[in-house]
Amino acid sequence: MKLILATLFLVTLVLNPSFIQTTMAGSSFCDSKCKQRCSKAGLADRCLKYCGICCEQCKCVPSGTYGNKHECPCYRDKKNSKGKPKCP
Repeated sequence: MKLILATLFLVTLVLNPSFIQTTMAGSSFCDSKCKQRCSKAGLADRCLKYCGICCEQCKCVPSGTYGNKHECPCYRDKKNSKGKPKCP
């Protein structure tokens, strides 16, 4: 059974290399942009968490460490359950 699962996994990796590269590229984009965005945040861990969530959904992060949310309307318009801005 383990051999079948391992073979299936390897076949999936061989058939979908472009999917894996795209996923990894998107993640490193968000990581680098959020690291810059949250560099001066008081609660950096929380900032990085929510920035990462917003970046994955919106595919953009505003420039700078604060403000400039007009550059990314999706990022700007996301709200939490209390109606406050979700993205840092």
